[in-house]
Amino acid sequence: MLAPTARALTYSNGRRRLFRTACDSCGVLLDTGAETVRCRTHLTSALAAPIFESDPDAPYGLDLYTLRIAATGHGRGVRWLDEAGRAALLHPHSEDAARAELYDLTTAETRSVSLGFLCRPEECDSVLAKLPAQANWVDDVAILLDADAAPPRAIAVPGFSAGAVRVAARPLAGHFAAQRNALQALARHNWMLQLDADETLQPATGRLLPGLAALAETGDVRSIGLPRRNRVDGVLSDMFPDVQYRLNRGEVVYAGRVHERPQLDAGWREGFISLHGAIDHHLSRAHVAARSRRYEALDPGRGRLEEEEALLRPYRDEA
Repeated sequence: MLAPTARALTYSNGRRRLFRTACDSCGVLLDTGAETVRCRTHLTSALAAPIFESDPDAPYGLDLYTLRIAATGHGRGVRWLDEAGRAALLHPHSEDAARAELYDLTTAETRSVSLGFLCRPEECDSVLAKLPAQANWVDDVAILLDADAAPPRAIAVPGFSAGAVRVAARPLAGHFAAQRNALQALARHNWMLQLDADETLQPATGRLLPGLAALAETGDVRSIGLPRRNRVDGVLSDMFPDVQYRLNRGEVVYAGRVHERPQLDAGWREGFISLHGAIDHHLSRAHVAARSRRYEALDPGRGRLEEEEALLRPYRDEA
């Protein structure tokens, strides 16, 4: 979402540019009237090189924090070139135009990532049936049922070693953050990606998560958001990208009875968005009609009743 700004960038040749428009999600800066297609074409070419050097004549501008986000959309990570670059990444949004080494996340250092699911008992078989497709990138899966409390029990799933997939139970009791925190506690690795039973992830998206986790740790990041595609009866809704911060370090906790979010000591600076893939959310019109009202009943004033209209409206790409 674009908004007015007065941010400036200083380039390696000493030139300083003032921008008037910025994305309030990722921080990309744009010239007034900049053409989206031209910006994307220029950026795609720049991100294919081993070193990214901000072009002072490009119709857009990036600091290092925003470059890290943009690079993930091409399956790439960033490494700062010097201490100034490190400081710029750890304290966004810097006035220094981005300069960095680029590398492929598929060949990068990794951190093991657990996969977690929240679901009702009647949804468990469906979740288990989809797991074999993820076996090439994850070796630890925890499923937490909304049911009477029960300790984890191992479930045999093709493609996974014995004991890798476990199912436990705990009553949701109308508090989604508490349930997510209980699921996070079941992870055997220091990072966990959480999904709901009505959400799916392409295996190709999952394969880059271990590299993303390692990238995050180099920048003191504890939470990574992924775009979510809400599909209502198969149709992509206008509530997109609906970023969900679901890839988190083990010590991160969620807060909120509904629409729960990770709590980060330093706020958004300890998180970033990855654009390499998305979570797909599969909804029916009937579920959408009841969803916000149910949430509002659980946490008055925070149910986001306005989301029903956005979810039922087909996506309109304004790019």
